Amino acid sequence: MEYILEINNLEKRYGRNVVIKNLNMHVPKGAIYGLIGKNGAGKTTLIRILCGLQRPTSGTYNILGISNNGGKINNARKRIGAIIENPSICLDMTAEDNLKEQCKIIGLPNFDDVYEILKIVGLEDTGKKKAKHFSLGMKQRLGIAIALVGSPNMLILDEPVNGLDPEGIIEIRELILKLNTEKGIAFLISSHYLDELSKIATYYGFMNLNKIVKEISKEELEENFKKKTIIKVNNIKECVIYLEENKIPYKIISNEVIEIYKKINISEFVITLSKKDCIIKDVIEKDESLENYYLNLIGGVKDV
Repeated sequence: MEYILEINNLEKRYGRNVVIKNLNMHVPKGAIYGLIGKNGAGKTTLIRILCGLQRPTSGTYNILGISNNGGKINNARKRIGAIIENPSICLDMTAEDNLKEQCKIIGLPNFDDVYEILKIVGLEDTGKKKAKHFSLGMKQRLGIAIALVGSPNMLILDEPVNGLDPEGIIEIRELILKLNTEKGIAFLISSHYLDELSKIATYYGFMNLNKIVKEISKEELEENFKKKTIIKVNNIKECVIYLEENKIPYKIISNEVIEIYKKINISEFVITLSKKDCIIKDVIEKDESLENYYLNLIGGVKDV
């Protein structure tokens, strides 16, 4: 597999305080990589290191195959756009002028791509309206537009939907998917909004104890999700006997409720149990959420 970003045994210390420890990470080319971890796990520090705002204490990382230990890493960083914590925009300038200013900063010879970028993020009709009068969602889209100047291969977004209303969240989600599918831009997204992240991410990295403890693709994750069927019965004894006889994994929740951890044919199950004087009162099928998977994962991880 070809990676746009690889990190090997990265560490960051401030004196005795370890912020990142022995971190290894792999972002496939064209992926939307969701970086998940609680506050203080080191996510923002990692992003700042990748953007050249901080230096690692030890370890290496490669951007587009170029190592941070080489002299060309700054050229590689030019292929990355980023929004760290909050978008860096000039509030007293229009969207167009913000993008033109970014063109000057990174040394582009002209402003040929400015209107196209504004169109991509849905800000082409903002005219002379200053950014300070934009909604939070518009400011976030402007931040992404600025990050797109220079046609990057990857965007790094730190909490891109933080503080947005539902409409703004949907706008950012659709924009990320559009840039990924139509432009082939890879994303590294740090977010606490796990339900939202699960709608767009194709790969995940779970952080705990200042390092990546698990990397997994969306497909592998969905295969690992625990599916369960919650049933309410009037005769739990007969239900348990049936489950034991058929080696179906289960857990008794109460004297009426059982959780079943295997895909079952509900119709056949109901008919079979009814013949044993066990009536099914209620059936609920549930899939494990990304949040539950993460909590179960870090709950079982020890510092080694």
